[in-house]
Amino acid sequence: MSATFGLAVENFTSAQKTPQIDELLVTARRAEQLGFTSLWAWDHLFLGSRQPFPQLEALTTLAVLASHTTTIELGTGVLVLPIRDPALLAKTAATIQAISNGRLRLGLAAGWYEREFDATGTPFKDRGRIFERNLEICMDLWTQDEVTDTWDDLSFRRVKMLPLPQPRPQVLIGGYVDRVLKRVGTLGDGWLTYFYTPEAFTKSWNKIARFADDAGRDPAELHSVNQLPICIAPSKEKAQALSGPWLASYFDTPEWSSATPDSAICGTPEDCAEQIAAHLDAGVKEICLIPHEYDSEQMERCAAEVLPLVGATVGAA
Repeated sequence: MSATFGLAVENFTSAQKTPQIDELLVTARRAEQLGFTSLWAWDHLFLGSRQPFPQLEALTTLAVLASHTTTIELGTGVLVLPIRDPALLAKTAATIQAISNGRLRLGLAAGWYEREFDATGTPFKDRGRIFERNLEICMDLWTQDEVTDTWDDLSFRRVKMLPLPQPRPQVLIGGYVDRVLKRVGTLGDGWLTYFYTPEAFTKSWNKIARFADDAGRDPAELHSVNQLPICIAPSKEKAQALSGPWLASYFDTPEWSSATPDSAICGTPEDCAEQIAAHLDAGVKEICLIPHEYDSEQMERCAAEVLPLVGATVGAA
């Protein structure tokens, strides 16, 4: 079973740090050299008040990374779609697609942090419907020579958004609940999930496949990405002891979802390869690895010591 492996970049940090674009450029260029196939930036306008999380805007970050790389794909994991003006987003994405020669991929979600919605004048309780509206507008602008239509108070009269992106960005929909999984199966190109165990992935992916099948779509054509932390250490116990506190300071896993820090890939290179193989055996097509503490040594070891073992481990259980 073949799979591809991406890498998360640190455009989003804990309150004790500040993201540095020079460091992201070093990571991006080295990840491309090491053979990672994609880079993924996190998205929030702002998050937290007492302990705010510093962050660089995702699309701007990817535009800069695009100009310093040549082959690696560039994704958002995930962009909060309802709080973005759809026409501006469509144009920005099409521009990055031109800058990068077609390497942009968009993970999109409805969002959860209510303060971002209040600050952008977006009705939080209506975010699901606005997500679908904004996605439809973007798709039309990316694929049609001319758009004439009205969505709520947004009016398009013979709008020509040129140049059209070639190809249009892949759209991966993020989220957990059934109504989101239905969007994946009926509206998107696939699913981008976060901190899911192989068992949890399989359960939700089976739902996505049923939704796609009911809509007359081929589930086999849908893509899947799982974002997973990885900590390589002398033992699984040591890796878990290191990984737990760091994940707690950086990441949030909603209690009402199946996302869990227990999904972290931890241990020796052999341990890590075996755990990654379990995700691939569950049907995950692409894994975005989040190196422990975004340490460059962890990235190097992933490429040199872990991923070469994965091919021989898939299906071995």
